[in-house]
Amino acid sequence: MGENQGEVKRIQDVASVANATDTIPAEFIRPEDERPGLTTYKGDLPEVPVVDFSIKDDEKLVAQIYDVSCKWGFFQIVNHEIPNDVISKLKEVGTTFFELPQEEKEVYAKPPGAKSMEGYGTKLQKEVNGIKGWVDHLFHILSPPSAVNYKFWPKNPPSYRETNEEYTKYLHKVEERLLRCLSKGIGLEENELRAAVGGDDLVYLLKINYYPPCPRPDLALGVPAHTDMSAVTILVPNDVQGLQVFHEGNWIDAQYIPNALVIHIGDQLEILSNGKYKAVLHRTTVNKEKTRLSWPVFMEPPQDMEVGPHPKLVNNENPAKYKTKKYSDYVYCKFNKIPQ
Repeated sequence: MGENQGEVKRIQDVASVANATDTIPAEFIRPEDERPGLTTYKGDLPEVPVVDFSIKDDEKLVAQIYDVSCKWGFFQIVNHEIPNDVISKLKEVGTTFFELPQEEKEVYAKPPGAKSMEGYGTKLQKEVNGIKGWVDHLFHILSPPSAVNYKFWPKNPPSYRETNEEYTKYLHKVEERLLRCLSKGIGLEENELRAAVGGDDLVYLLKINYYPPCPRPDLALGVPAHTDMSAVTILVPNDVQGLQVFHEGNWIDAQYIPNALVIHIGDQLEILSNGKYKAVLHRTTVNKEKTRLSWPVFMEPPQDMEVGPHPKLVNNENPAKYKTKKYSDYVYCKFNKIPQ
């Protein structure tokens, strides 16, 4: 098989062979210190924090979000006012796309050498030791309208576009409230944090992760340990367990809560807060019998925006702990494993 064909080998195809033979190719086997079978904590641990967005007391909500964003960098939001049917339709149309025949999905394949992340694909970044993740994906921008490229939005199922636009409309309200709370938590005015990551030009980049069943879930990972590059990520998963967070030295399963929104603090908020907020280290495990899917939306600054510690949070006692740089330069370094 030629090099190019090798590049576009989809995990969905790899999985169908692997599940028939009950083995996985060597390039998916993680080193021992990364294998979920050996490294997932099995004892009693604190459950991942849950934040109730129906709290009317703003100060209480700010304090709660500040606390979990410093200690965990990760939490789940319930009672967020995105209707359950809007979330279930989002999952339904995304799942339907991944169940289409392979050649229909390849129409949306990421063009070779494209600068943008958008499109259907498999390999995402420089792989450490050439070990692959057990996942295929689809990326496309949901917002702002000026950045949307419908070329990468599936035409099938026909309700895909309308469903994603409806979800985006509700997501705006959650994102705005969340960033207001995060801004006040570190002593900024309520709109300052959002302004520092792009304001109304904040990019919503959707990724659908598709993790097919894997005969050796003890040896492989869907996505290895990483922090998100975004300011903040808002994710909904399907009901198959898989997300794990690294907390106080242990890999902990994030419990599945139907219709909750999973929040990851990303690198840009850690940088902007000068280290107060912690970008969460997380990874994804896979399942022997079931397909796992997730829908993270990465809330990112525009590519040419400079991000660094917020000037109001830096002084002689608290010098800047991070460089200020263009978001596009940050992304380039992170993808190519170059120190920031």
